[in-house]
Amino acid sequence: MTIFDIFTNQLLNGIVLGSFYALVALGYTMVFGVVKLLNFAHGELYMVGGFAGFLLLSFLAPYLGPGWFGVAVSMVLAMIAVGFLGVVIERVAYAPMLSAPRLSILITALAVSLVLQNGMLTLTKGQYVPFGAALGFGGVRLGSLFISYNQMVLVGVAGALMLGLELFVSRTQYGRAMRAIAVDKDMSRLMGINVNAVIAVTFFLGSALAAAAGTMAGAYYGSLWYFMGFLIGLKAFTAAVIGGIGSIPGAMLGGLILGLLESFGTQLPGVGSEWKDVFSFSVLILVLVFKPTGLLGKPEQERM
Repeated sequence: MTIFDIFTNQLLNGIVLGSFYALVALGYTMVFGVVKLLNFAHGELYMVGGFAGFLLLSFLAPYLGPGWFGVAVSMVLAMIAVGFLGVVIERVAYAPMLSAPRLSILITALAVSLVLQNGMLTLTKGQYVPFGAALGFGGVRLGSLFISYNQMVLVGVAGALMLGLELFVSRTQYGRAMRAIAVDKDMSRLMGINVNAVIAVTFFLGSALAAAAGTMAGAYYGSLWYFMGFLIGLKAFTAAVIGGIGSIPGAMLGGLILGLLESFGTQLPGVGSEWKDVFSFSVLILVLVFKPTGLLGKPEQERM
């Protein structure tokens, strides 16, 4: 295999991996931008979304089939269900803590993460669960590069969801309200914006995107695990910081950069796949040292 073949294959793998990171990172950056909360339970919402998609596909497969149509319907329904779960978590666990010190709400987020993770551990007894989708192995060959239909659909759906979110935030009334609250919550309330409703919409959208990523990951990799949200949650948070926490385009860019770095980094001489996490968090440290606001982030001033 030539250097060009290795490059094109790793480029494809990096884009696919980066798509997962970017979708989950969007939830982190949206919530932080609006309520200044690092929602460390977000990775577990990705995991719950994967299991919700699995349960829905198991129920719908006799009627819709286990192919792309069944997976697509299951993904949409899982997005709705986990979106509402995110709203419930915000109302029950986070809303009463918004005026508390940031450390208190951070500990609350970690507690929610442990509740979701250990709840799924109890339900699955720690076993891997086969997703059960039948997506086939077809694709397109361009020279030595083979692009599967699964990869094309996954990247296309992820791109469409990210574009849809960007249009929602930049073109709709709720999107403008989100940006206003991110600048000044109290002034937004005085201007007649229903801050609680906008925060609920933010949690719904972020949780729904995480569920979409979880369902697509289950269909693509073929299995689910109760611990699958922990590492991707850390990676997505890393991607959000690299791109600029609070910046939606930054989360997309950070996810793709992280996916490409991991993919290409494992091809260095003497370096194996077990080093990919080292690359991720080394890049995070470098970004925090040399550009603490991230690639597309903007510095903020604390109001007294």
